Amino acid sequence: MGKEVRNVVLVDAVRTPFGKAGSMYSETRADDLLVRVVRELLERNPKLPPSRIDDIAIAATTQTGDQGMTLGRTIGILAGLPHSVPGYAIDRMCAGAMTAVTTTASGIAVGAYDVAIAAGVEHMGRHPMGETFDPNPRFLAEKIVNPDALVMGQTAENLHDRFPHITKERADAYAAASQDKTAKAYANGRIQPDLVPVAVRTAAEGVALATADEPPRPGTTVEGLAGLRTPFRSHGRVTAGNAAGLNDGATGAILAAEEIADELGLNKKLRLVSFAFAGVEPEIMGYGPVPSTEKALAKAGLSIEDMGYIEINEAFAVQVLSFLDYYKIDDDDPRVNPMGGAIAVGHPLASSGIRLMQYLAREFADAPNVRYGLTTMCIGLGMGGSVIWENPNYQGAQSKAA
Repeated sequence: MGKEVRNVVLVDAVRTPFGKAGSMYSETRADDLLVRVVRELLERNPKLPPSRIDDIAIAATTQTGDQGMTLGRTIGILAGLPHSVPGYAIDRMCAGAMTAVTTTASGIAVGAYDVAIAAGVEHMGRHPMGETFDPNPRFLAEKIVNPDALVMGQTAENLHDRFPHITKERADAYAAASQDKTAKAYANGRIQPDLVPVAVRTAAEGVALATADEPPRPGTTVEGLAGLRTPFRSHGRVTAGNAAGLNDGATGAILAAEEIADELGLNKKLRLVSFAFAGVEPEIMGYGPVPSTEKALAKAGLSIEDMGYIEINEAFAVQVLSFLDYYKIDDDDPRVNPMGGAIAVGHPLASSGIRLMQYLAREFADAPNVRYGLTTMCIGLGMGGSVIWENPNYQGAQSKAA
């Protein structure tokens, strides 16, 4: 007997300030960052009884040490949730938190869950990308993948090769604009409300409170970016200035069936419409958002023109620009990352998917005339992930969401 698919909403999303790898969080455990996020979600949503949470899915790319041991379950226990609340760990590299959201949302849609927590963490200072990674020798020996596929910066250089009209100058201009938009969003108080202050201890400064992102570089100029070295290729185009850095941070979100959110009196910040993941050649990893967005749009019966906002993860400027070119969107289109992106604020790998959703929710709240939005990102080893959302605040016709 078939079941009716339920609407799924994102109730709330929070994150820690993002730090530079091994800097302000150098003596803070990854799992403690997650505990702070989960506790904040519960404190901000007192109408949600913890016993109503049906599962916790937590993502990390490098699942070892303080990012290992079935994170969903251990964090639930550490955060003080009832022992009846189960949990698990999940990995889809950079799209870990995005996949935690779509996986738990799928369970909610078919009635397996009513409420779930999805989260993500990456402490790249403690666990550099690729730590303990042992790729099957057949990958390279049998030429199953190009060696470039294992070096994310090199995949970005390959994308520049594939699309030579995307010049370094254009990538630098996009990066400087991201820094400027982030600075303005901070000045206007749009980012701070969704940050969780974190008590930190460092040998240099003792005990302090992290209340803002560490990576942004206000005042960045195209001229200043022009002279940066290109570490992945001599005379290349990818630099530390037009790519996201190495970062530490955690994010989390509450997902619920819309009818349950209404029953409990919970917020509704985003309503899920569709999602999709897709693969591309691993050596041009950054192009993944194009096919995944095409799939998500087709499933929703929508077009890119229907998207009032587009939150795309800025792993590399060239990756964003290749997406914009495919859809014939201007580099400075106000729909795209209006609060800036990962080039400025940071990209702690598996946590970033929820950061995109958090930004979109903030934009939706301020724009009841906008109905649909997209969150999308590239994923290591040649994938893309895209989620289409509807604005619950939209002042218009009945929802098209499933």
